[in-house]
Amino acid sequence: MERELASKPSTEPKDQIPPAGKSLRADARRNRDKLIETAAQAFADHGTAASLEDIARRASVGVGTLYRHFPTREHLVEAVYRHEVEALCDAAEELARELTSDRTLEEWMHRFVGYIATKRGMGDSLRILLNSNSELFADSYGKVPIVLAGLIARAVADGSIRADVDSTDVLHALSGTYSMPNSPEWHDRSRRLVGLLMDGLRWGAPKA
Repeated sequence: MERELASKPSTEPKDQIPPAGKSLRADARRNRDKLIETAAQAFADHGTAASLEDIARRASVGVGTLYRHFPTREHLVEAVYRHEVEALCDAAEELARELTSDRTLEEWMHRFVGYIATKRGMGDSLRILLNSNSELFADSYGKVPIVLAGLIARAVADGSIRADVDSTDVLHALSGTYSMPNSPEWHDRSRRLVGLLMDGLRWGAPKA
């Protein structure tokens, strides 16, 4: 269905996607950003069942606009994945400006659960990208563990979590949500896991 829609002529205004290396027009940039944000939510909510036609409708653009920016589902998935990694990493600094170190860590871990939800919804396409030797994972690998390690180090330094914490162990525990059974309770279970992790991290901390 999606391939058939892509081949139909469109009467909507062209976004005039420029050659690689050139900037998008302001309206085309807005459309692209809206599509990425909408797709991230759709993948998190509906997983592989999320249709590109519905994503375009929810982003208030024509399906032709979606395909001009993202010729295949995998192109869209790659853009969403990059966006989600960057947003997760940027969130650490934003949260740290407003919250204590342990609350920053806790809220960031909840953001991580949201990132995992979107990643689960893109699973099939991500496997295709991985098998095609995409640079996607090479570019993103290592960013998230570094950010988490920094958040933990900050919370250890001010005594709000215990000192014998290995950030790799925390990341493994959080990443376990990816393989949890897909059910309506997934999000609630994942949030409870974050609460349990934070209870364990705070237990025995100097400030406690």
